[in-house]
Amino acid sequence: MVSIFSPHFFNWTEQLRDSGHEIYWLDVYDSNTYVKKINFVEQIIGWKYRWDYPGRYYIKKLPLINELINRINEKELEDIFEEKFLEINPDVVHSFVLYLSCTPILRVMQKHAEKKWIYSSWGSDLYYFQNEKKHLEDIQRVLPRINYLFTDCQRDYSIANQCGFSGKFLGVFPGGGGYQLENYSKFLKSFESRDIILIKGYQGRSGRAIAVLKAIRKLESILSSFEVIVFGADKELLEFLDKTSYSRRHQIDIFEKIPHSKVLELMGRSLIYIGNSISDGMPNTLLEAIIMGVFPIQSNPGGATAEIIEDGKNGLLIHDPENSDEIAMLLKKAIDSPEMLKSAITINTQKIKPRLKRNHIKEQVLNQYYLIEKELKC
Repeated sequence: MVSIFSPHFFNWTEQLRDSGHEIYWLDVYDSNTYVKKINFVEQIIGWKYRWDYPGRYYIKKLPLINELINRINEKELEDIFEEKFLEINPDVVHSFVLYLSCTPILRVMQKHAEKKWIYSSWGSDLYYFQNEKKHLEDIQRVLPRINYLFTDCQRDYSIANQCGFSGKFLGVFPGGGGYQLENYSKFLKSFESRDIILIKGYQGRSGRAIAVLKAIRKLESILSSFEVIVFGADKELLEFLDKTSYSRRHQIDIFEKIPHSKVLELMGRSLIYIGNSISDGMPNTLLEAIIMGVFPIQSNPGGATAEIIEDGKNGLLIHDPENSDEIAMLLKKAIDSPEMLKSAITINTQKIKPRLKRNHIKEQVLNQYYLIEKELKC
């Protein structure tokens, strides 16, 4: 397995515990941190630097000198991958995220065309980067070599086909696998006691949280009975808030990075969740809102969200993530329609939530790995 250090990756890989497979993980950026959650995996870490010389952390403050030393001191991912590839002689390589974990090792995988290669597409991996010339070239070079594909939405399977993938599609699954629903039931509050409007605070490259906050401002007169909370506020959003003193003036609680359990606890108390971006796959926070009984208002880049949300039935879709007027209109519609909220939450709880259960997803995922194993033996 070739991946960045990521909770989604760890959750996915944990599905393979006691599966009978011998698993190695090469940490793409080398966090040099052993992950206990996947202690059954041989973890290739601490590989990046030839020498851990005294004063390395001080020299990081001197950009020109640091860059010069790193040219000599840092090993290339491609080189360490090839070294470990030849040493381990794997039956299958599984890469997570194309431009981070496929492109850097493509030359090695092309040299060993007999080895099977799985690629897992996450989030904006294909949808966003197909629009950048250099990344599109990488996508079109990598995908013809890929033998097996996992995606987190049907949309990305279509994009992969258009960009040269001709291997076997293994299915659509959440990027981190399913959810241990029983772990989160303690956070669930009754519909009547929920009074939070919860907003994902990403702005950055793809997030559009500022448009949501502008929508909130337009509805201040009808939001006095709600608590508005923003979580995961990133640098760009915080700069906007500081510049405008927005949160102080409008009494919005702002959280930066918080533990995943805290996010789920907030969701268990929330009536409405709003996630807004110009690019994503199937948003994990949308799935989490569904399992926590929150009414979702979510953007729909490339039609991915519409694979799970039927507009007006089990949630509301934002069609223009830049348009704060549209978001305000959708939020007002939700607030004014408690019966719609109740009906949507019932549909999501009865029909979608069971499909996201950890063991349900795990069984299907393991079946796909066993399918590959069977094909290798033929």
